[in-house]
Amino acid sequence: MLPFTSEDEFSLFRHSRTMHQGNRTTISGFFLLGLTVGSEQQLLIFTLFLCMYLVTMLGNLLIILAIISDTYLHSPMYCFLANLSFTDICFTTTTVPKLLADIPSRNPTISFVGCLTQMYFFMLLVDLDNFLLAAMAYDRYIAICHPLHYAALLSPKRCALLVVIPWVISNIVSVLHLSLLSRLPFCDQRVVPHFFCDLEPILRLACSDTQINNLLIFIVGGAVIFIPFSFILVSYALIGTAVLAVPSVRGKWKTFSTCGSHLSAVFLFYGSIVGVYFLPASSYSAERDKVAAIMYTVVTPMMNPFIYSLRNKDMKRALRRLLTKKK
Repeated sequence: MLPFTSEDEFSLFRHSRTMHQGNRTTISGFFLLGLTVGSEQQLLIFTLFLCMYLVTMLGNLLIILAIISDTYLHSPMYCFLANLSFTDICFTTTTVPKLLADIPSRNPTISFVGCLTQMYFFMLLVDLDNFLLAAMAYDRYIAICHPLHYAALLSPKRCALLVVIPWVISNIVSVLHLSLLSRLPFCDQRVVPHFFCDLEPILRLACSDTQINNLLIFIVGGAVIFIPFSFILVSYALIGTAVLAVPSVRGKWKTFSTCGSHLSAVFLFYGSIVGVYFLPASSYSAERDKVAAIMYTVVTPMMNPFIYSLRNKDMKRALRRLLTKKK
């Protein structure tokens, strides 16, 4: 995106959208710096992100349609996968369309209400991804380590609870963060060095003390991130232990290759989040945060359909049936 042509233009823009009240400032919107690209690279970057967005939408939508249309896939594992695909579609749509609109824009702004709305859905959906990945790991653990108890441990009622409870928790966490953020006074400086409204860079623009907000990120955010992540690691560790006892080398290789691809997506997702929210403030880098954010907001949702379907014979069969019906 192109910067302002002059400091005077930026100053006029800044003051025209800002109302002063004493020493505090009531902000009507923010200026998103977005990705740092030259004018000659805008078309390339726009095309790249547009293609990634379309692949994400198409891949996840095909998974949802295949699972709905094939009664053989009406099981807990595919229920979680369909919910993950739906979450990834919404998750990507929260940030990428705004990014695409801002790349060629000379005035990439977002209103204060729009910023809070984007943050709400972003936090809601990223937390949902955490819980759904944990639910999928639990499903694989039960299927491999306790197959005889699978129907009892993952009954339709429990499966529904494992989907509904994350929605409730994620909503509570998102509302809690936004209720504290909306009370903060903001300084005249309102340039956000990011391509969407993320909690960390917005807090840096506040004029008052944000210690409570940062503490909430560390405690509540840490619990929401690290508890599911630890659960995933333990589940796959137990799966690995069980698989090592299998005498078939082919069976071991098949399970390890599948679990390895799942874990690669998990580590990419969680590693990027930890790099953005849980590193010391002294090591903050806006450019690093942008790259990490792209990893878990764009790349991971695009990869998930390939990771969770290409190695799955039932999914490939259902997709073939779906595409044959379409033709």
